[in-house]
Amino acid sequence: MAPIFAFYSPSCKIESRLRFLLLCLAALPAFGQGNYEIQVYGADLVEPGNTMVELHNNFTVEGSKTTTDGTYPTEHQWHETIEITHGFTDWFETGFYIFTSAAPGQGWKWVGDHIRPRVRVPEKWHWPVGVSLSTEIGYQRRIFSADTWTWEIRPIIDQKKGRWYWAFNPALERSFHGPSVPQGVAFSPNVKVSYDITPKVAGGFEYYGGLGPVTGFDALQNQEQQIFPTIDLNLSPDWEFNFGVGIGMTGSTDHLLIKMILGRRFKPRGSN
Repeated sequence: MAPIFAFYSPSCKIESRLRFLLLCLAALPAFGQGNYEIQVYGADLVEPGNTMVELHNNFTVEGSKTTTDGTYPTEHQWHETIEITHGFTDWFETGFYIFTSAAPGQGWKWVGDHIRPRVRVPEKWHWPVGVSLSTEIGYQRRIFSADTWTWEIRPIIDQKKGRWYWAFNPALERSFHGPSVPQGVAFSPNVKVSYDITPKVAGGFEYYGGLGPVTGFDALQNQEQQIFPTIDLNLSPDWEFNFGVGIGMTGSTDHLLIKMILGRRFKPRGSN
């Protein structure tokens, strides 16, 4: 085998490894981000050697007031999620999440943790759209989620065209422990469209759906459908800011929710 690999250039090795990893991730079973990291992902990764720290905040103004599955009602829950993402190469990064929740009568509690490796098609391939693939696995405590161990596979496609930007995340989710296990793989599409009002301010909307099993979607009233009018501030390459107000469109969705994401990129010491 050694003589064969001797003919490979470094770029060929990287492309071969990337294709192999994409195939491996695509073959895995699939979880939902819930109301802890409400975000439509873009295809870009954190640059190699850099670390991005994000704080995901959201507050459910109007949600569920009772429960039928033993979990806390969502109304007036305040969620704080810390996301730490490190870039390793121009095609690979890994993120780690710490979920917490606070609400009247509940106190401040740890909810769970997730880990999210992600690969992307390198920019040097010059594809017309950005393409990446994330896989996220993690645990949430039973009091917050009936499905405690879950897995998600999230293809990510995006494009910037003039002042317009769009992203599409057709996520596939699967529970490994909980009542949703018999349902198999579920489909949860997310979409973002925005327009640069100024070079530093973009307005748009985000859509989050939970349609049910891919073998047969849930009835409309049992699906999760939520729209967020949003604003993004591009004040600095090192900072990220996103704010939105979510409106639930079905009876199974929290009816009113406010979210904010604040992120800071940290570069290696000595770099510009």
